[in-house]
Amino acid sequence: MLRAARQAEDLGFDHVAVGNRLLDSGFGLDSDPFVLLSAVAGMTTRLRLLTSVVVAPYYPALVLANQAATLDVVSGGRLILGVGTGWNPDEFDAVGVPARQRGVRTDDHLAAAKALWTRRPAEFDGPFTTLRAAHLGVPPITPGGPPVWIGGHSDAALRRALRFGDGWYGTGADTAEVAGVRRRLRELATDTRDADRLSLASAAFLTPPGIPTAVPPPGRLLGGTTPSSGSVADELGRLAEAGLAACTMWLPIAAEHLGEAMEWIAAEVAPQLT
Repeated sequence: MLRAARQAEDLGFDHVAVGNRLLDSGFGLDSDPFVLLSAVAGMTTRLRLLTSVVVAPYYPALVLANQAATLDVVSGGRLILGVGTGWNPDEFDAVGVPARQRGVRTDDHLAAAKALWTRRPAEFDGPFTTLRAAHLGVPPITPGGPPVWIGGHSDAALRRALRFGDGWYGTGADTAEVAGVRRRLRELATDTRDADRLSLASAAFLTPPGIPTAVPPPGRLLGGTTPSSGSVADELGRLAEAGLAACTMWLPIAAEHLGEAMEWIAAEVAPQLT
């Protein structure tokens, strides 16, 4: 993974992403995103680091704020904190957090983290977090804290993005959904300027031609079931026209093919993008 991150930077990619699974998902190594991305930060100089996504209810608010701020400092301000509410009942049971509270806990933890990143001392009263004259152990290097991308497609997730986020982060979004998210954000916002300030990003699933899939992709494939450089570039262009600002390539392939896949994207797809 560290070699892949260095190669991604050398090839000109924008960011690398690490998910947040505590139990074996069956999709490969499930490591802690803060720990792994700290190692990636030490191996790279430019590459942005995306948590895709941190399940906020798994972390006490103070721990979440301090770990994110530490990684922001370690990386020189390259962290993008992708955040979601989570879904896995086995993991919620294992960490002792009721799954039914995941939405309200995410809101509480994000609000507390924002307070800790922006105020010294910080005061905060929430349903799960209380802060009194709190000074975060490691202030973030990014003013106001790292940018936050809120994951999810529901109205609750979009309201959360408007309240706490710098961007929205989807999964497998097509052009209609990207345009629909922008429209729904404007409808949900009290001021359309609040919606328009948010960047839109999404993960997409891609298997480059000639490379076998290692696991079934969890969504439709970018560029179609038999993608070519032209079909992938065409769809990325249409996504950009719909308002997508960044796209994470989720590659359901074996690790030994990852370098080859990234080289194909950089050599065959990227030159077609404007």
